[in-house]
Amino acid sequence: MSVFVTKYAGLHRVLRLGSIKQMQPLCRDERRYNSTSEENRRIPKIYTKTGDKGFSSTFTGERRPKEDHIFEALGTTDELSSAVGLAREFSIDSGHSFTDQLEKIQCVLQDVGSNIATPRSSARDSHIKKTKFSSQTVIELESWIDSFTEELPPLTNFILPSGGKSSAALHVARAVCRRAERCVAPVVRSGETDPEVAKYLNRLSDYLFTVARYAAMKEGNGETIYRRPE
Repeated sequence: MSVFVTKYAGLHRVLRLGSIKQMQPLCRDERRYNSTSEENRRIPKIYTKTGDKGFSSTFTGERRPKEDHIFEALGTTDELSSAVGLAREFSIDSGHSFTDQLEKIQCVLQDVGSNIATPRSSARDSHIKKTKFSSQTVIELESWIDSFTEELPPLTNFILPSGGKSSAALHVARAVCRRAERCVAPVVRSGETDPEVAKYLNRLSDYLFTVARYAAMKEGNGETIYRRPE
C-alpha cells in the first residue's frame, strides 16, 4: 500500500492508504476506529488542538516548531499540489489529453510529502521503508517532457505566463514548484530528505512549463512574448 501525508487536525501526518476500517493511526494520541462500539464509531473532529503552541509532529513522532524547514517544505509541496489540481480542472474543461498525468503528479507529490515528513535523523528503518521515493518518477517526467517538446515550435523568445486559462494556471503551478524546490533544497542538504525528491521537483517545473506551452498550442492561443518596456 502507498503512504501519503495529510494535513489533519493541524498536523502533517503520514497514513497508510486503505479502507476506512483498515486505516490505523500512526500517532499514539489517536484512537483506532475499527471498533463497532458506539463511541468509536463517532466521526473524529478535524481539530485536536495539539498544534496550538506552534509545534507539529513529523511521521517519526518528532515534535518541531511549525517554522522548521521540514514543515515549510511540506506546506509548499501541499500548495503545489493544490496549484496543479486547479490547473488540472481548467485542463479538463478544455478537453486536454494530459489531465491523467497531472493527477498522477498530485499522487507523486503525496509521496514527496511523505519523504519530507520523515527526517532521517529520527527515522527508523521501518519509517524509511514506508516513505522511500522512487527515481522512476523522474524518468517518467523526462519522457513526458520529450514527447510534448517534439510537437512544440522552438522557443526563440522569453514568454510571459499566458496562452489561456489552462496554460496560465500551469505557469502558476510551475512558479510554485520552483518555490517548493527552494524550500526542499536545505532539507536535502542537511541529509534529512532523499535527494531524488529535489530532482523530481526540478524536473517537474520543466514539465509544467512545457505542458503550459502545449496547452496554449492545442487551444490555438498565442503566447505573450516578452518585450522590454520603452
